Amino acid sequence: MKTKLTALLLTAVMGFSLMACGSGNASGASDLQAVKDKGTLVVGITDFEPMDYKDESGNWIGFDADMANAFAESLGVKAEFIEIEWDNKALELESGNIDCVWNGMTLTEEVLSAMDCSKPYCNNAQIVIVPADKADQYQTVDSLSDLNFAVEVGSAGEAEAAANNLTYTSVSNQANALMEVAAGTSDGAIIDSLMAAAMVGEGTNYENLTYTVGLNSEEYGVGFRKGSDLVTELNNFFKASYDDGSMAATAEKYGVQAALIAQ
Repeated sequence: MKTKLTALLLTAVMGFSLMACGSGNASGASDLQAVKDKGTLVVGITDFEPMDYKDESGNWIGFDADMANAFAESLGVKAEFIEIEWDNKALELESGNIDCVWNGMTLTEEVLSAMDCSKPYCNNAQIVIVPADKADQYQTVDSLSDLNFAVEVGSAGEAEAAANNLTYTSVSNQANALMEVAAGTSDGAIIDSLMAAAMVGEGTNYENLTYTVGLNSEEYGVGFRKGSDLVTELNNFFKASYDDGSMAATAEKYGVQAALIAQ
């Protein structure tokens, strides 16, 4: 199934080239200077392996977490991670509670209208998760009509469920969506393909679940407040990290190298 998922990722991306760049805050203030003054880059996240999740010591790790730590270090500050309600991510930014949203965030029209975003750095797709012993029954979108899905509130998975007229229940995050399927309280889940690669199938905590239908193709980016000068800083950091191989090394560490987008 890993081969199948890699194929989904490789075919999921070629049609998008979403880029939103900001250069300075609309009010004239500098987010970059504010971050340097306080000594921290506050990053809004959810529990989303392999992008952001906790190790046995309670430290946030993952591809996004490691890259955020490296970016903060390049600015001369520390990264501070705060779990947010995903549906409130734009409000968290606008209120100043966080400096960015860096959590495998799909660059949807809604996101791009609410935030200034980095260039895309990873490919992704929304895919259907079902019990492995029922997978043969659910290989097309049409076959999903009788199922009740668990989806993360405010997520691309929720949007795909609605767009395909599927029945769904919204939960707080994608990890909980998988728990719903494992417990039998939902027939399936719609989650990010990168999360599925890390969390579902042989050798994972959800060995009895598997992925079937791919519903879309999409790209990940990092979100900042409108007009933030941190966007240009991050785009420059992404390019340097891609060119020197450190981004690829981090991606390989967490098994997402097939999804990287050249900077």
